[in-house]
Amino acid sequence: MNQESKHLNQLGNRLRYYRKLKGYSNYEHLAYDLGISRSQYGKYENGGNIKFSTLSKILDFLDVSPKEFF
Repeated sequence: MNQESKHLNQLGNRLRYYRKLKGYSNYEHLAYDLGISRSQYGKYENGGNIKFSTLSKILDFLDVSPKEFF
């Protein structure tokens, strides 16, 4: 696994952590509330590449600052 893949997996794990902290046991419900396709959001949590603007939208929704997230 290359360095980029490791970082994306770590990012996905952090998304999962904060989703659960916010009370969403299922990523599909969060994706629906965000207006993001469920399959696409699932890819993010599983290490898929994510645009910074999308990450910002998710963090705003979860009420998590980028500093806290990273």
